[in-house]
Amino acid sequence: MKIASMFRAALVAIATLAGLSTAARADGGTVVLTIYKAGWIIGGSGGSGVLNFHGRSYALSTGGLDYGLVFGGSKTVLRGRVSNINRPSDVAGVYGAAGAGLAVGRGARAIVLTNQKGAVLELTGTQVGLMANADLSGLAITMR
Repeated sequence: MKIASMFRAALVAIATLAGLSTAARADGGTVVLTIYKAGWIIGGSGGSGVLNFHGRSYALSTGGLDYGLVFGGSKTVLRGRVSNINRPSDVAGVYGAAGAGLAVGRGARAIVLTNQKGAVLELTGTQVGLMANADLSGLAITMR
């Protein structure tokens, strides 16, 4: 009985260490995204960007939908860090957000998003245009 519980404890310890080493291997990089957005009640967005990861650049495409109070058009340039990725393709996925904002002319933006793979984007930048929104939105990022 005592041997079985010691064996079980050893297995739990090994599994825990294996899980920690996987999380410890997660890495990060930098991202620049340019997103164009327009809408009236239902809005859409599209754009492109670049992921820099381990000294290499990877082209990205973005697209998304907004639903709620959406009015106007804008161009947003976001720069920041992506974390919790093991390979460049981990950035690809769907990111969701709920928010509100107003941009008349030039304004500042900051956002933190997470996708289904656990990648975390921490982005800041500027938004130019006329855009009022209080909506649910989704942003899809794909590798080009």
